Amino acid sequence: MSLFPRLLCTPQAPLFIAGSGKSVLWYVMSSPMSFLAQPTSSISSAVIQDIMALRETGSASISYFYCDFRDEDKQNRRNLLLSFLFQLSAQSNLYFDALSKLYSKHDEGTRKPSDGALIQCLKQMLSLPTPNPVYLIVDALDECPNNSGLPTSQEQVLGLVEDLVNLCIPNLHICVTSRPEIDIKTSLEPLTHLRVSLHDQSGQKKDIIKYISSVVYSDTKMRRWREEDKILVIETLSERADGM
Repeated sequence: MSLFPRLLCTPQAPLFIAGSGKSVLWYVMSSPMSFLAQPTSSISSAVIQDIMALRETGSASISYFYCDFRDEDKQNRRNLLLSFLFQLSAQSNLYFDALSKLYSKHDEGTRKPSDGALIQCLKQMLSLPTPNPVYLIVDALDECPNNSGLPTSQEQVLGLVEDLVNLCIPNLHICVTSRPEIDIKTSLEPLTHLRVSLHDQSGQKKDIIKYISSVVYSDTKMRRWREEDKILVIETLSERADGM
């Protein structure tokens, strides 16, 4: 069965809020523009919420894709492309028209489009003369496999990000979250206008301590421990969490 009917007829994919597991947020733009009117230290914790607020007011378009290691369908470039295309088409008639043309070119959905056709459609959408900025968010990029395939799924996604940046579209903004793996750092650092490490953020550390404390003091068995043992567990786990 073609993926096109699913792409055009299913309800809009939900936009998930990024978790605290990723340690680096990369901000890539097609041109050196300002991000949001707030200090860098707060971007790491508020970027998704701020962009979503822009979307709710109709002043921005946003597409979000979470790379989930538990779900093979969320670990590859093709499904990322389909998700981006569908989400954008649901937010603009111009974007929907571009996707409809792709659908028609493939015999009304009876033939699956190639990855190249999907990429070209996305590029066409992003190049349309729309007044509002477009935000593409790739969350947990490190959870895309990087151990099989030539190129691997992770390399394909990184290549797509680079291709989109090279379009030099002024209102295009790309945010990527990932653990600081060497291959990802090597690919993204030359493209990045802003990089935020969450490991050293005080808010990140406080959230970890708060979570561990809530578990220790709510668990039936752990509540019976001596107070000094509870404190020791909280301090030890927090220190060894390494920002994760």
